[in-house]
Amino acid sequence: MEWQPDWGLRSRMFLTMLLLGVLYVVFLAVLWEAFQNLLLVVVLFGSFTLAQFLFSDRLTLYSMGAREVDPAEYPQLHRSVDRLAQQADLPKPTVAVADSDVPNAFATGRSQRSAAVCVTTGLLSTLTQEELDGVIAHELAHIKNRDVMVMTIASFLSTIAFLIVRWGWLFGGRRREGGASIAVAILVSLLVWVVSFVLIRTLSRYREYAADRGGALITGNPSALASALLRIDDSVSEVPTEDLREQAEMNAFFIIPIRKGAIGRLARTHPSTERRVEKLRELERELASGAGPMR
Repeated sequence: MEWQPDWGLRSRMFLTMLLLGVLYVVFLAVLWEAFQNLLLVVVLFGSFTLAQFLFSDRLTLYSMGAREVDPAEYPQLHRSVDRLAQQADLPKPTVAVADSDVPNAFATGRSQRSAAVCVTTGLLSTLTQEELDGVIAHELAHIKNRDVMVMTIASFLSTIAFLIVRWGWLFGGRRREGGASIAVAILVSLLVWVVSFVLIRTLSRYREYAADRGGALITGNPSALASALLRIDDSVSEVPTEDLREQAEMNAFFIIPIRKGAIGRLARTHPSTERRVEKLRELERELASGAGPMR
């Protein structure tokens, strides 16, 4: 298929990385002022960044308890990924399955050649084959758009800032004269976390629209993905809160986020399912009219 680049997504990805780069510089400067050891700060940040870039796909799968599966174990799943990856003109990604009753899916990886698509056992038992194809195509669209790598990098700074906000006070108690500097570092870290939090969620919401559209074009069946989104949304809302809590940190990567209560809605990483389904139905009407999808 002819893949039309989404310049709206690309511009948002570029702006997100540019603003996060500025935050990186500010963050490093404040940490150096607080700890008075520039080499230590640079080495630690460099090491963490390199490790996350090289091992982010494995860490993401590990955090979900997912494992790579072979064609003998899940033949139909592999056939679907094979066929849809070929239609999207992508190398076949690693296929993984997470043993979870929560129906969901996500893609991870630092490039198109090192990507992985993971589905849960709950998803496999919930969706029809057409709906499952729609979900897999959605995740392949994330890989095709390369927004998975950007989200992984963007999430790193937010995570480090949050850890400093949470544990920075432990360092402030060691030296009285260093207490003020540590307090400033914690306050700036809080600001960095809030800004990166907003940037990540703004990008995440737009990229879901782009992946919905791309996935629907890969299969040529927008209604199947729309049906899958509605079915997953209904199923997730029925899962007990205690079963969802451990997976909520993966919200930015899931096809349907785990959300509970007012805070969950405020911090949502995705557009509403209703709005996504509406856009998919608009796309289906465009395809049916023969005018072709309009960007």
